[in-house]
Amino acid sequence: MPVPPSHRLPDGFTVRLDPRAQRRDGGAALLGGSPLRMLRLAPAARPLLAGDRLVVTDARTATLAGRLLDAGLAHPDGPQAGAVAVTVVVPVKDRTAGLARLLGALRADPGTAGCPVVVVDDGSADPTAVAAVVAEFGAGLVRHEEARGPAAARNAGLRAVRTPAVAFLDSDCVPSTGWLPRLAGHLADPRLALVAPRIAGVPVDRPGWVSRYEEVASALDMGPHPAAVTPRSAVSYVPSAALVGRCSALGAGFDESMQVAEDVDLVWRLVGAGWRVRYEPAAEVAHEHRGEPGEWLGRRAFYGTGAALLAARHGSAVAPIVISPWSAAAWALALTGRPAGLAAAVGVLGVATARLARRLGRPGQPPPAGLSAGLVLRGTAASGRTLARAGTRHHWPLTVGACLVSRRARRLTAAVAVLDALLGWWPQRRAIGLLAFTAGRRLEDLGYGAGLWSGALRARDVRALLPAGPGKI
Repeated sequence: MPVPPSHRLPDGFTVRLDPRAQRRDGGAALLGGSPLRMLRLAPAARPLLAGDRLVVTDARTATLAGRLLDAGLAHPDGPQAGAVAVTVVVPVKDRTAGLARLLGALRADPGTAGCPVVVVDDGSADPTAVAAVVAEFGAGLVRHEEARGPAAARNAGLRAVRTPAVAFLDSDCVPSTGWLPRLAGHLADPRLALVAPRIAGVPVDRPGWVSRYEEVASALDMGPHPAAVTPRSAVSYVPSAALVGRCSALGAGFDESMQVAEDVDLVWRLVGAGWRVRYEPAAEVAHEHRGEPGEWLGRRAFYGTGAALLAARHGSAVAPIVISPWSAAAWALALTGRPAGLAAAVGVLGVATARLARRLGRPGQPPPAGLSAGLVLRGTAASGRTLARAGTRHHWPLTVGACLVSRRARRLTAAVAVLDALLGWWPQRRAIGLLAFTAGRRLEDLGYGAGLWSGALRARDVRALLPAGPGKI
């Protein structure tokens, strides 16, 4: 990938602390981000963060703002100055009605009405119909005689772009008004390579249970909070259904040998090269989710096959379980179910707390035992949920095997499956019933896990199935 420029954030660039970040030591440290971390502020930096908002005015404030962005402790605050010209690239195959709907939405939106649009017909069965829609809306057209896949289609469009920035939009999307200026403003950051909006569902007149589940738990929806996009974080990738990128950062673009997970691969290559990638839910694009159960389940399995491809390129970044040795030991001991095992687990967590307190301590002050204990318990609880989730999703074939031979495993699996569904459903309880959500959750996990194992076996590479520690990738 191209190397990002060394330019600092420009004067006037504004960041705001994440509302979930916590001030510690009288403002001398910030706790938050994903993965969770503590950032200590130098004495000269503390007055700059007296409030929650920081405006870049010089090299010092630019450095601090950049560190906060990279740690996930702050996010760009509202539209930034210095918008750039953008070309919209739309890959399409045999979806003329969706294409017309999308191009009509782009024309009606003041933020995109003047943008060049390039449609890439990736081997449609009726190219004349596609060309007619493209001509109706005055867009450019690139045609592949035979289908070469979404990555190749996007790359063909990227090569036709003559503006500094590109927006990729799938033909089954409908962007909300103002989505592009909100995203393009992030390009004021010279190290920003990609930024993605939140993906919602296109409204359905009579939604079935799959459509209702997708509306609240789509794999394309990265949630309500802005985020820095990095492997092993709360937002580890963004989907290519809608992306805005800096052309000079993208190089040759997507890996055309990948028919799945090519968007995750591009994000991780950019981050590995030193670029920033961001998720901005203030901009929203609707996507026409699959509503037929068989097609939806097959798509989940297809997504799962991409993990083996990612493991071959990015190693443990794709690990389904990331857990510290301390948490792993504590859970292994606790799951014995014996009093001695539980006591040993408490002892392990006590040692971990003492070690962390020494690391977080400051000269001349007592070790922060309360903070350390809270962090250890928080991390242990999170790793426990990750283990439980993996048992019903990534590693369910192993779980089924254990259930066949162990009554205790059956009871534990049933409890985990029910609790996981309840925890996932509760925030969405006004939008979907518990039974519909539970069915969707369990079927989605079965589909994804089946694809994950199928891809690993086909590639003869088990790295996508293996756990990893929280160290560097």
